[in-house]
Amino acid sequence: MPIRIPSDLPARAILESENIFIMDENRAYAQDIRPLKIALINLMPTKINTETQLSRLLGNTPLQVELDLIQMSSHVSKNISSDHMLSFYQTFSDIKENYYDGMIITGAPIENLPFEEVNYWQELCDIMEWSKKHVHSTLHICWGAQAGLFYHYGIDKIPLEKKLFGIYQHNIVYNNPILLRGFDEVFCAPHSRHTTISVDEVKECKDLQILASSEEAGIYAISSDKGRHIFITGHSEYDKNTLKDEYLRDKNKGLEIKIPKNYFPNDDPNKEPIVSWRSHASLLFSNWLNYFVYQTTPFNLKEIGKDY
Repeated sequence: MPIRIPSDLPARAILESENIFIMDENRAYAQDIRPLKIALINLMPTKINTETQLSRLLGNTPLQVELDLIQMSSHVSKNISSDHMLSFYQTFSDIKENYYDGMIITGAPIENLPFEEVNYWQELCDIMEWSKKHVHSTLHICWGAQAGLFYHYGIDKIPLEKKLFGIYQHNIVYNNPILLRGFDEVFCAPHSRHTTISVDEVKECKDLQILASSEEAGIYAISSDKGRHIFITGHSEYDKNTLKDEYLRDKNKGLEIKIPKNYFPNDDPNKEPIVSWRSHASLLFSNWLNYFVYQTTPFNLKEIGKDY
């Protein structure tokens, strides 16, 4: 989908160099179709990297996507300039009267904190409650998935003995899930987290269905009934060097960090990482947009949430 983002957003030049179809406002208004409206709740500290990664995966297909970048008003981002946030981001109070075909809640490096101790937890809860009547389908990623499972279903995260860090193989465990249409029976995805979720608790919830999992990494993909909520525990959106950058960052800080598993050839961090998840990441996002957003969202967005 051609994606509409601000003309001076840093991600734009990167995406255009990769032949991702970026549409300016004049071209967009000339097309007699309603764009899919997507809200991105960007909780990652590396805002520009995340904007670029997700815009890449939302773009370059036949329909328009209009992306709104949302920040937490109860949290000040330390790794990005205030000018960038003021120029490109809105707050919940700015958009709470809006309706969206889809929403993405990203991960955040705060897994070791109880949810209630996160300084923007109440604001995020307000957004997740608001989404029931204002968003057709929400895609939750990593910590965002854990936050959504806790808020909507009371399923808490569980600490791991050591960080799950690397590229892991996953298997489809549900018969022909539409979210994973076109996936191989075994596929790879990145993970970078200190916590997990209980398989038994998810199975006990009648509204949830496990779609894919890994012997090493645990559950990967969960869908609620009708796909109003999608939970992805990994980071399929990651670039080639994202795990490398995380590894070097922690190593340079003197933190205990192991080499990302199944990432560097022969576990040699001096060699270029091998990308083994890109095609399935593209499928994941295109399937979500197609089957859970575009094909099922009401044309009149104000009709969203009538089934709650």
